[in-house]
Amino acid sequence: MKRTTLYLMVMVLSLSSFRSTVIAAEKNPTAIAANTKEVPPEVKIMYSRLEEIKAMDKSSMTSVEKKELRKEVRTIKTSLKTANNGVYLSVGAIIIIILVLVLLL
Repeated sequence: MKRTTLYLMVMVLSLSSFRSTVIAAEKNPTAIAANTKEVPPEVKIMYSRLEEIKAMDKSSMTSVEKKELRKEVRTIKTSLKTANNGVYLSVGAIIIIILVLVLLL
């Protein structure tokens, strides 16, 4: 009986924690910048550069130029992710925290 309740509790907790990670991922990084009141000028410059790259006509570019643009977009996106300074918890960490809280309480 105890084993079944333990398995049931672990299954429910693991299924409920997947939703929190899906919500944490933002699809549109410009929406994050629009919602905050104080956006640093460096971040504004990076967003404007991303918009310029999206608006470019890439059909007349060579493959080397396209590759350089892809690298530039990747570096801008990684620097923007680090600029958000958010705290992210993995699913495993959430499960361990919940189990510790259950055991302590």
